[in-house]
Amino acid sequence: MKRIISTTVILTLLTTWAFSQKFTQTVRGTVIDNDNKLPLIGVIVTLPASNPQVAAATDVNGNFRLEKVPVGRISLQLNYVGYDGLTLSNIEVNSGKEVVLEITMKESIIKIDDVVVKAYRKKGEAINDMALLSSKSISTEQTKRYTGGMEDPARVVSSFAGVTSSPDGSSDIIVRGNSPKYMQWRLDGIEIPSPYHMDDQNASMGALTALNNNLLSTSDFYTGAFSSEYGNVLSNVMDVKLRSGNNEKMEATCGIGILGTDLTLEGPFKKGYGGSYLINYRYSTVSLMKKIGLVDVDGVVNYQDATFKVLLPTKKVGTFSFFGLGGLSGFSMDNIKLGAFTTPGSPAENANVIKDYDKSAFLANFGINHTLTVNNNSFVKTSLSYSGNGFDDDIYSAELIKTYDNEGVLSGDSAINRHQSFESRVMNSAIRGAISYSNKINAKNKIQVGIKYTLNHFDYNQNIYNNQSAAMINVTDFRKSGGLLNSYINWKSSINDKITLVAGLHSMNVLINNKYTLEPRIAVNWKLGNTGSVHAGYGKHSTMESVHNYFTKIQQPDGTTTEPNKNLGLLKSDHFVVGYEKRFGTNLLAKVEAYYQNLYNLPVENLDTSYYATINEGIDYRYVALVNKGIGKNYGVEFTLERFFDDNYYFLINATLYDSKYKSLEGIWRNTQYNSRYLVNLLCGKEFKNIGHKQNKTLAVNAKVFLGGGKKYIPLLRDAQGNVSVDPSHNKFWDYKKAYDNKLDNIYYVNLSVSYKINRSHATHEIFVDMMNLTNNQARLSEYYDESKQGKVGYLKQMYFIPNIMYRIYF
Repeated sequence: MKRIISTTVILTLLTTWAFSQKFTQTVRGTVIDNDNKLPLIGVIVTLPASNPQVAAATDVNGNFRLEKVPVGRISLQLNYVGYDGLTLSNIEVNSGKEVVLEITMKESIIKIDDVVVKAYRKKGEAINDMALLSSKSISTEQTKRYTGGMEDPARVVSSFAGVTSSPDGSSDIIVRGNSPKYMQWRLDGIEIPSPYHMDDQNASMGALTALNNNLLSTSDFYTGAFSSEYGNVLSNVMDVKLRSGNNEKMEATCGIGILGTDLTLEGPFKKGYGGSYLINYRYSTVSLMKKIGLVDVDGVVNYQDATFKVLLPTKKVGTFSFFGLGGLSGFSMDNIKLGAFTTPGSPAENANVIKDYDKSAFLANFGINHTLTVNNNSFVKTSLSYSGNGFDDDIYSAELIKTYDNEGVLSGDSAINRHQSFESRVMNSAIRGAISYSNKINAKNKIQVGIKYTLNHFDYNQNIYNNQSAAMINVTDFRKSGGLLNSYINWKSSINDKITLVAGLHSMNVLINNKYTLEPRIAVNWKLGNTGSVHAGYGKHSTMESVHNYFTKIQQPDGTTTEPNKNLGLLKSDHFVVGYEKRFGTNLLAKVEAYYQNLYNLPVENLDTSYYATINEGIDYRYVALVNKGIGKNYGVEFTLERFFDDNYYFLINATLYDSKYKSLEGIWRNTQYNSRYLVNLLCGKEFKNIGHKQNKTLAVNAKVFLGGGKKYIPLLRDAQGNVSVDPSHNKFWDYKKAYDNKLDNIYYVNLSVSYKINRSHATHEIFVDMMNLTNNQARLSEYYDESKQGKVGYLKQMYFIPNIMYRIYF
């Protein structure tokens, strides 16, 4: 009996302990001035919902620490005399990993007896305070929460107004009808080439970038009328930021999923020093399983990538940071048939041709940033970087011959006349050096001045099979180096507590062929009361073309070749933006923004019967003589209603109506291939926290519905009755007179994701399932000739259903 009583008591105590155990974690960080990068001493950091109240003040280095913060989601309030108050909401606290924050505060322009009139930072605003319009921040929470994002910022932004990705499954970013090749990538403020695995010279062929969400901080995304620090860009800017590693405690994160297996390590170099390291390595899970014999799948993309950041602060000579981003990828696919995959070099045209395709690619980026505070009002930032990327393509084609039995039933097929149809060897590299000076003249005025020099090196050799000569013809063969000089000046003025103005100039010198441009930029924001504002802006922007266009070789009738595009000018555009924003409390935002882009100096084929313009370039290249005599226009209106994540739920509804057209020497206004006319996104999500008998589990469900107009395409030749009328023997398939006139199907898809998180005393476990295109909708994107199908027409279709499953542990 005593034994039973003792056992009962012990079990009761254990049960009571299990139910009463509260998992906690440390939340700490550094607070600095936004303009001079100096630490702020004495900032009061408060956990509002705590009882008794949890609070701390920053020390002489701007550091604060909050101990034993309960796991879950918290908010922090920061207050400092003379500065705008700041509220940080929905910070996720897990038991397996410390929360380390890097926070900036802005000096207030309104003071009453040294008491600040608080103007809390608005959710969703860009980090760069020079961006007043067409901009948005991307948090790591969004990259995790938005279903279909694959924890990749390149995919997350497709949920924003005016933005979409290629429906064929690649993660190209298409903004306001502009070609994805006209965007610019930055990493920690330094320009880098495209970070996609399986990249191509005009577009991405892969679904993933080498960027890993475990290392990212809040980043900025700009869609038009950029501030003057951004040059050589026409469409959009993705300014990705890497976070710093934990500078007090070593931590690790390990993830295993269908798309990739990765390991992240971070920690301090020594106790008491503020420096840290952060490193990640990721490998393709499916290709790893294939190597060890667990699966046998053809055409698997083999990729691996690594990222690191090292932070080294000093007491007297500023702060140094080093970063690197690199990746290798490749695949080999045999007997590719149209409808399954599109290969580069030529358009998908004839199903009677099968292809073997081998591809390999690499990317490498290394950078150094140095920030030095000059005085209480200014700082200098210097950067030096190297970047390189390249890819090798080998495509072999063969004619597919079908055989039939005596009764006319298909008995098989065989391939004949196998030959190499495309060969590409491309390598690009760049060394960049930049310096900028920022000065806060006073609380109302700030200026930035900067200059950047880029030394590019291009090494191209490309050959395409010519049907008439039945031989490979060289279309590019060059090794060239050339410089690019960019400089800018930016001035921000808070004219009063209602009106903010940003104005500047950007200049660009292209030393490859001595082209020059001077680009004015201006933006204004006018607050209407405490919750509304209007904004407007203008910017002149220009960009270089894809470099292969400058050195294209054109074969003449006498057998000689010429390079007619060496003096090709810059594509230019005038961006106009106007918008209205209304805040309903801190969590609900309604916004409308209209834009107009006037494109000129557009490179088009130097032929008055040709539809061709470089803004439609994809992986089906054309090597033709070009002139800067085309024009274009993109205009539209974007509507957004966003409820930021709070009280365990969020939603985002946006819609875009737009038009994207161009005109070549033929004098006809045509749609660009990206002119889908409308985009609609509906996203929502809900968290169920403190579930389970220990109340240490969190379930999150997120969904997305996308609706959009179809991709414009070039149809097959047809006769007066609408029957396909192609001539394969003379390579005549396409009706160029109807180029991009119509679409085939509208696009829609439904994504659903579920995550389940378990907090333990020293680790956090997470299981994540993301189901993309849940209904497996197969919208038709374009057509090709297939004599075996009804009407002799086959279709390239929308990407099919893809599941992604991931298990991750933080410790």
